[in-house]
Amino acid sequence: MTLTPEAPAVSRRLLTTEIWVVFALSLGASGVSALLQLIAALTAPKSLARQKALLVGSLAPGRPWIDLAFQLLNIAIAVAPVALVAYLLVRSGESLATIGVDRTRPVRDTARGAALAAVIGGGGLALYLIAYHSGANLTVVPAQLPPVWWRIPVLLLAAAQNGVLEEVLVAGYLLHRLSQLGWRPGRALTVSALLRGSYHLYQGFGGFAGNVVMGVIFGRLYQRWGRATPLIVAHTLIDGVTFVGYTLLHGHVSWLP
Repeated sequence: MTLTPEAPAVSRRLLTTEIWVVFALSLGASGVSALLQLIAALTAPKSLARQKALLVGSLAPGRPWIDLAFQLLNIAIAVAPVALVAYLLVRSGESLATIGVDRTRPVRDTARGAALAAVIGGGGLALYLIAYHSGANLTVVPAQLPPVWWRIPVLLLAAAQNGVLEEVLVAGYLLHRLSQLGWRPGRALTVSALLRGSYHLYQGFGGFAGNVVMGVIFGRLYQRWGRATPLIVAHTLIDGVTFVGYTLLHGHVSWLP
């Protein structure tokens, strides 16, 4: 019988380097890009409110099948860092289940996620409208896809991609690793929330502030529950309703920019 050697303990230095590498290849890089986009928007001739931030748009206008291929490719590339995190956790003798990404509690995770989505989604919409009308935010256009058969499925996939990527990396993985490094919960929570806000800076100051608040709430719940799955459910529901709701309601209600 061949014995499989246990995974070697990972030093603090390697854990710190690992965190930097993961986010340099994913949402950390997105944060730097979003900051540059905000600077560009602030220095443009138009006010922030007269500029647009498109979240999901056509990648090949007038060519629906090529557009669909690009949409699916972008979604797959975007969630690739989750596979990297899963691999790194296994290398350290853990797994995604260590951060609560599994199917062991489907009913409780779904119920918690749905309740959280209802609270955060409504509050987030109100905060966005306040920021927009105060001139502190760009006009966020959640979705602008052609009216083809795959529009809604792609929007739902994009919502799930956002939920999985952000909650696995920024809530579960980052807070877990910082805890292993001995960081105090409050300090780790602050870093996680600010990181979440940073890659939304392209939307304006309202987008940054709203996502920092969301990061504090989601991060604190992860620290309490030790599970990222309810957060994935909540985030996916919030973005799914936002993308699909905007697509169906834009131009039909007066209060939606």
